[in-house]
Amino acid sequence: MGEQIEREDDLLRACFERNYRTLYRICYVYLKNGYDAEDAAAEAFIRLIQKKPRFSSPEQESAWLIRTSINLCLDELRRRKRRPDSLEQIGEPAGEPELQPNEVLQAVMELPEKYRVLVYLHYYEGYTAAELARALKKPASTLRNQLMDARQLLKKRLGDELDE
Repeated sequence: MGEQIEREDDLLRACFERNYRTLYRICYVYLKNGYDAEDAAAEAFIRLIQKKPRFSSPEQESAWLIRTSINLCLDELRRRKRRPDSLEQIGEPAGEPELQPNEVLQAVMELPEKYRVLVYLHYYEGYTAAELARALKKPASTLRNQLMDARQLLKKRLGDELDE
């Protein structure tokens, strides 16, 4: 029994190491707050432990965690809209976020939500349209079109500085 628990701990630790940074950054793109991003990313792993889904590959595991993180972020954004006072005025912790502000990233962060996350996952995290389609449960062609629309918005905003 102890060996089984140890093996599960090792598997969970490896899963955490493979996915946490990506989940944190995705949550930061949505929530724009390091504290909330940490909470949402950690909550995704708590859900993984509670639900104990079985995956056939690390990609399937990542897709599940990404979808869960996005859902948690959307829930948090809905809660924020219902709250009369926002805690967003609280500053970021020292050294957070890993994302370094620059003009292009700032422009990405100002995109409408449906583009912002997609652009971040594709260009900053390196997910293909097919991988995103599986994770986001949308047709790859729709996501490619949204990426094209997002690039057009970024080109208008940044002009020649945008390097495809």
